[in-house]
Amino acid sequence: MNETVAIPAGKPSEPGRGEREAVERNIVRTHSGKIKIKGRNRSQTAITALCLVLLGITAVAFATFDTGSIDFGQAVLDTLHNIRTVFLEPELVRDTVGGVLYQLLVTFCLGILSTIIGAVLAFFCSLLCARNIAHPACVNAVKSVVAVVRAVPTVLWVLIFAVSAGLGSVAAVVGLTFHSFAYLTKAYAESIEEMDPGVIEALRANGASYWQIVCQAIVPTTITSMIAWTFMRFEINFANAVAMGAAAGAGGIGFNLFMAGSFYFDLHEMGMLTYIVVIAVVLLEMLSTKIKAKVR
Repeated sequence: MNETVAIPAGKPSEPGRGEREAVERNIVRTHSGKIKIKGRNRSQTAITALCLVLLGITAVAFATFDTGSIDFGQAVLDTLHNIRTVFLEPELVRDTVGGVLYQLLVTFCLGILSTIIGAVLAFFCSLLCARNIAHPACVNAVKSVVAVVRAVPTVLWVLIFAVSAGLGSVAAVVGLTFHSFAYLTKAYAESIEEMDPGVIEALRANGASYWQIVCQAIVPTTITSMIAWTFMRFEINFANAVAMGAAAGAGGIGFNLFMAGSFYFDLHEMGMLTYIVVIAVVLLEMLSTKIKAKVR
């Protein structure tokens, strides 16, 4: 027999005293009586403990520095004076404008040469490690090799190749190219993997070959992101080429900065060279923005 129980309309029954006490026991409150909404977990506890340990190590390190006879007040004043000299009183003393621009061109060529070679190699290698178009075994093998190459800093690659090629522009270009290749391979592969899988499946269903899929689907779809990654890497290579001018003897404006700062200690010339590098980077960023807008 089906029976229907009528529930009287009205306010829902309030919890009893025992239920309220049970709920209250499970509520965590702050010192002011507010209920803590955010719960704690092991990861948050570990992160908090790590931050406290690092903060403690930093405090101990600053407390145990052997400062000798350094006057901190005078050191701060000297630092501010040097900053004012570098950025507010730039002047070319030992170099000429034409010579500096030529050295800037050398640095630019180092950056663009390593970027172009690395980008070409990375494009073909990315086709072997994109999961939506390559075999899983090939993907894992290539990504492992690329990860190892990318884990080694650019400066170390340049110094490694300097052992065989000698200090100079050759070692700088090869080292920059090696790291650029690994960096762009990962970036290009991720761009390919983000494609709509329906496009590739449609071409395969219509009998398109592998290179037809690459030319008709992959390149048109990912060209914008690939160009963006390439210009970003070029900016990194340009900055690294400035550093390699001194570290690997590659020449360029980086060597001028090294000589002005370490040998001559000419802050006026360092300021002018720094401004020239900054202006060059800004112009490169403007150029890359225009090119990416045209490609879209």
